[in-house]
Amino acid sequence: MHIRARAPGRVNLIGGHTDYTGGLVLPMAIDRGTVIEGERGGDEVVLSSREEPGLAVLPLDLADPTVVEPAWARYAAGVVSVLGPTAGFTGAATTTIPIGAGLSSSAAFEVAIALALGFEGDALELALACQQAEHVATGVPCGVMDQLASAAGVDGHALLIDCSTLTVDPIALPESIEVVVVHSGQRRTLSATPYAERREQCRAAEALVGPLRSASLDDVGGIPDPLLRRRARHVVGENGRVRAMAEALRNDDRRAAGEAMAASHASLRDDFEVSTPALDDLVARLSATAGVVGARLTGAGFGGCAVALVERGTPVEGWRVAASAGATVELQP
Repeated sequence: MHIRARAPGRVNLIGGHTDYTGGLVLPMAIDRGTVIEGERGGDEVVLSSREEPGLAVLPLDLADPTVVEPAWARYAAGVVSVLGPTAGFTGAATTTIPIGAGLSSSAAFEVAIALALGFEGDALELALACQQAEHVATGVPCGVMDQLASAAGVDGHALLIDCSTLTVDPIALPESIEVVVVHSGQRRTLSATPYAERREQCRAAEALVGPLRSASLDDVGGIPDPLLRRRARHVVGENGRVRAMAEALRNDDRRAAGEAMAASHASLRDDFEVSTPALDDLVARLSATAGVVGARLTGAGFGGCAVALVERGTPVEGWRVAASAGATVELQP
């Protein structure tokens, strides 16, 4: 049976490093994605990639995804390990998502592989399985935002995701606004960054004040350690900024949207310390450009991209992306 599975990447408009503390995020699936195409059957997964070297050959009973070579195949190995498929797959992967740019190329790859291998379940179940696959494949304790945005995308809408209840509320994007993603020139992978360290710092703060999802700025102001206080202040403040951004989009309030994005970037730079000089310079240039509503780093930081909301037709160099529907799979006899 011939299979064609497609999963979109995502750009996070606001809500940086809030997902793994059960907070709020506002991503959207984008019209750039990963396609896995081939034949289901056999006792192993054999996969080539147009963008990456080497051939992935994965037994269905593989024991340790973290040692699989080539390295890009570990994401597929994680999916195989979690799903435990009864039949293999032979095919190829292609993508239009820039790799290492913070647009969730890895999550899209995981979601597409899961569908190609025959995953059956709803978008949330698919996202949770692929989140677990990334954990076992890379050791990076990522939240579920990337996989859920890829699986549950809605055409023309951002997704207000509550990462505590895992509910998804589509927010229509104003037709007069475009989303532009601009690369900083710094490629990165999360496993090579202090991402896990930031998550542990949030856990340490929660041990003092309880869940950051429900904490107030007054609560975190009492944390004695200044580093943990800054980390927690970012998360609590960012949850409020996500709410403000969602309301601004509903009302087409561009000033409020721009203010929320500017405050988000400043907090990620100063309190959470995940920006870089290249990202800071890029966001400053974008923010000073006529027609740009607002800009901030997107993804986990440490490199990658900035995202900007711009008036339609504004000549800003970058990838113009549209809010896309979620992952799909087609079966052909």
